[in-house]
Amino acid sequence: MGGLNLEVFKFGMYVMFPIGIMYYFGTNLDSRFNVPDFWPKAEHANKVPLDRDEISAELERLRARRLYNRERRLAAEAREAQQNQNQQDSQS
Repeated sequence: MGGLNLEVFKFGMYVMFPIGIMYYFGTNLDSRFNVPDFWPKAEHANKVPLDRDEISAELERLRARRLYNRERRLAAEAREAQQNQNQQDSQS
């Protein structure tokens, strides 16, 4: 068996390995793990409306977009139904 020196070495490894890993990954983080332009700039980010007028304007914008998408979807469904009807009439 190893003896006292082996036990001291193992204890030292058990203690120093996590400390060494934490030191390696914990120092000089800005230059080592820096990804340039990772976060968007403030002018490119969404702005949360805080004022009552801004909130109502945003709700109106969302409502108009939803209605526009609904009209497009209904028109596409009507076109598809018309095409299906025409295909069924031509097959009969």
